[in-house]
Amino acid sequence: MIKTSIISEKEYERLDLFLCEKFQISRNYSQRLIQKGRIKDKVNPDRILKASTPVKANDYFAVRFPTAKNLTEATPEPVDFDVIYSDECVIIVNKPSGLVVHPAPDHWHGTLVNGLLYKFPDMQEFPNKLRPGIVQRLDISTSGLMVIARTQEVSNAIQKMFLTRSIKKTYLALAQGTLKKPEGILSGPIDRDPNNFLRRAVIEGGKRSLTGYKVLQSRNNFSLIECSLLTGRTHQIRVHLSAYGHPIVGDELYGSKIEAERVMLHSWKLEFPHPKTGEILKFRQAIPEEFRQKCFECLH
Repeated sequence: MIKTSIISEKEYERLDLFLCEKFQISRNYSQRLIQKGRIKDKVNPDRILKASTPVKANDYFAVRFPTAKNLTEATPEPVDFDVIYSDECVIIVNKPSGLVVHPAPDHWHGTLVNGLLYKFPDMQEFPNKLRPGIVQRLDISTSGLMVIARTQEVSNAIQKMFLTRSIKKTYLALAQGTLKKPEGILSGPIDRDPNNFLRRAVIEGGKRSLTGYKVLQSRNNFSLIECSLLTGRTHQIRVHLSAYGHPIVGDELYGSKIEAERVMLHSWKLEFPHPKTGEILKFRQAIPEEFRQKCFECLH
């Protein structure tokens, strides 16, 4: 157990965001610390703290971190996700919302990688024992298609495909508002938000970023949008839609005020040449039930 104390130098809207900024931890991890009672008000220890508790300047907290594990490789574990396709080179999975892709300090177990090692034991031969076969990532709340490399040679080849944009990725997003044009390109350089390390933002001097879009349906001040990544930046679709005034439903980090159990972003289509045969592989994954229900609620 690691114990420490911390004083807030300014006001924060929420306790979880205060912890994220001060300790450089994920929001999910900070919320778990609060839920497990590892954060206490040192002035008033009996005070009930929640993730949404506002933090005032000079608030004084005691923090107890569980001892970190010296994890050097992921362990095989049964994890719930669907394998859409597999051969000796690639695996295509349908990642459910809420599933973390690979082990990290606040998610040592139960990740997609743990599940892949359980289903495909030969993947334990990768040099990178924590992220074997991982050539792309989806945010924890994003669902849908992911390509996984089966060998290190294939991993190198697929990474080159991403760099040359040979892999086409198409997403579905349920966003707030009605876009001015039915289709087009959202642009704006993206980099870390200087005011919130959890976010990215459109910032002068950031990396060139382009997102193609097409509105599939628009009604009741909501829009179902097909988005294509023309560049690949962290949180790119979320950042661009928010910057243009159309945050994705459920995306609190980027300004959504609409309650939802997840961020309504789904990896819908995936197309790329097979790294060995050159055959064009095409996949499409229907939106999950909770996404479908939210679309019906918002668009009808």
